[in-house]
Amino acid sequence: MSGVMNRLKNGLVTENPVFVQVLGMCPTLAVTTSAVNGIGMGLATTAVLIGSNIVISMLKNIIPSKVRIPAYIVVIATFVTLIDMLLQAYIPSLYDALGLFIPLIVVNCVVLGRAEAYASKNSIFNSLFDGLGMGLGFAFSLGCIGLVREVFGAGKAFGFQVMPNFFEPITILVLAPGAFIVLGLLFALFNYINSKKAKA
Repeated sequence: MSGVMNRLKNGLVTENPVFVQVLGMCPTLAVTTSAVNGIGMGLATTAVLIGSNIVISMLKNIIPSKVRIPAYIVVIATFVTLIDMLLQAYIPSLYDALGLFIPLIVVNCVVLGRAEAYASKNSIFNSLFDGLGMGLGFAFSLGCIGLVREVFGAGKAFGFQVMPNFFEPITILVLAPGAFIVLGLLFALFNYINSKKAKA
């Protein structure tokens, strides 16, 4: 059980894909105009991570080492296609908001990196929880960035008005430069908290 908790903590805190490893910056900056979009992208990536980690771990002794990367991409692309179709069928508003960034999960270095670094070397059980931890860490990061941008850039949270009427939204935060500003601030905060914990 401690191994499961370590895998989850690893993805959420120790090796957080966005705030520690600085991976997956393209969707992180592009789709986080709102908390719903950020969490939606994060959960879609989590589903792909879990599925691809399990399959790659199952096939790790069958896939020849010379073709392992193309084989991993085929597995990942299969799960991305499934998620793409499910979102289009059941959550069309999120599908429209995320647009091209759903198919681009195939080349997201978080997903391919976990396949190569962890799933291809570990058991199915551990790979499942590694995918879950990394995916939740990615979803948490994107959700935080999206929430900050939405609250201070539009005065809303999850589509509901949360700021008083006299609040003047900081419009730049919902534009492209705002993604860099919020990412930088949250990156600094996350690392400051981690450094305090390390010293304690």
